[in-house]
Amino acid sequence: MPMQLHANLLGRLYALASGPRRLLGIVGAPGSGKSTLAALAAQAMGERAQAVPMDGFHLAQIELERQGTAKRKGAPHTFDAAGYAALLRRLKHQPANEVIYAPDFRREIEEPVAGALPVFPQTPLVISEGNYLLLEEGPWGPVAGLFDEIWYLNVDPALRLERLTRRHMQFGRSREEAAAWIASNDELNARVIEASARRAQWQVRWDEPASVYAFSPG
Repeated sequence: MPMQLHANLLGRLYALASGPRRLLGIVGAPGSGKSTLAALAAQAMGERAQAVPMDGFHLAQIELERQGTAKRKGAPHTFDAAGYAALLRRLKHQPANEVIYAPDFRREIEEPVAGALPVFPQTPLVISEGNYLLLEEGPWGPVAGLFDEIWYLNVDPALRLERLTRRHMQFGRSREEAAAWIASNDELNARVIEASARRAQWQVRWDEPASVYAFSPG
């Protein structure tokens, strides 16, 4: 069954994309489906939306190795948070005659790629998904305030972990290696992300039997 967006979520997207430039953030733990939701939302809005992931601000592998932080890749301190905030400010006040180029993250090479995503000034909604949009500490502190709205994505923990395992296996790890990386890295990050969920304006749930994303009650 193809993944879908519930009418209550679609209605909110249309409202956000109906006026001047707005920034929508999507947050969730690793494996929750943030990038899938962002892609579906952007697809549903067509030319009225552009997805720009936070992951484009991953530090390059060579820099993580220089710092000695490669084993914690994906943790808050392994991103250029200040650079991400600077991009959000530019996107929020994009001049009518300027194309802004955002970085992307390519999982096939596990590296960020600069200038990969053009954002046009006439696009009313920019959707940015990532782990740490709601953090209050350090250089992440200003980020939440730069968004017009942030959604937190909830998914069944067992399903999330299985998705995460399959993702790591898809990119070369054995199931045992994937499980070890998840336990020593991804789940440490997940606890940090989950602790910030209260700051989101909306809670979104993934309904697996219905294959639909929808706003959660309350």
